[in-house]
Amino acid sequence: MPQHENNGNSAARTAWGKRPPKGDEHRLLEGPRLRSEELFRSVRIFAEFIRGFRQLHFIGPCVTVFGSARFEEDHRYYQLARDFGAALADAGYATMTGGGPGIMEAANRGAKEHGGLSVGCNIQLPMEQEPNPYLDKFVEFRYFFVRKVMLVKYSDAFVAMPGGFGTLDEVFETAVLMQTGKIERFPMILMGSDFWERPMSFVRTKMVEEGVISPEDPGMLRLTDDVDEAIGWIKASGVKGTPVKPSAVLGEKQEGPVSRPEKAAG
Repeated sequence: MPQHENNGNSAARTAWGKRPPKGDEHRLLEGPRLRSEELFRSVRIFAEFIRGFRQLHFIGPCVTVFGSARFEEDHRYYQLARDFGAALADAGYATMTGGGPGIMEAANRGAKEHGGLSVGCNIQLPMEQEPNPYLDKFVEFRYFFVRKVMLVKYSDAFVAMPGGFGTLDEVFETAVLMQTGKIERFPMILMGSDFWERPMSFVRTKMVEEGVISPEDPGMLRLTDDVDEAIGWIKASGVKGTPVKPSAVLGEKQEGPVSRPEKAAG
């Protein structure tokens, strides 16, 4: 595996994707535990949040790409994600993924090949997962909900390539956050229109007809296979600001592009 620059995580890399302690997630969710155990786990969750904040605060303008780990390099969706990562880098955005293979690797690969910042947020799973070889920086998390916060908190837009349950979960949880006003309505772009056609048909018809979502809600999800069109939507939305400057005392530095992306006209 190639050596990665700018991550400061060489020691942690040996632990990437290792199986979590047996039963840890089960104990978190199965109900009341001993008070001491609940307190210890709460502290560990807090520490995981702080570690993520510290690692990702200064990555600069960023777009999160969701998608399956199961697509091989010769698949058209892999190439689409690679082209999109390259376009993000050219437009001045960092690319953030789950850090694994498949679509995640493709997006990180395209970003790195075009000189953009390539970031991975891994989750510890029972199935070990190796980091893809195109990451400049990665952070690994024990808890899904902490990882999801990081994938949303530092992103100016969200792009979903074809994927499985995890991708659907990420798409619709982000949509719920926008629908309920918990976050702004950042661009949520679905790429691979042949894959998303039927799910979106269900959203636009059955869910609206039954009144479980509002008629305007499907508009939060935009479909395209045109990389330039997707980049245009992202540029038009602007970027999130960083309220503080890096502190040399704390060992912080700006890791994203020096120049921020320009907002598209109109």
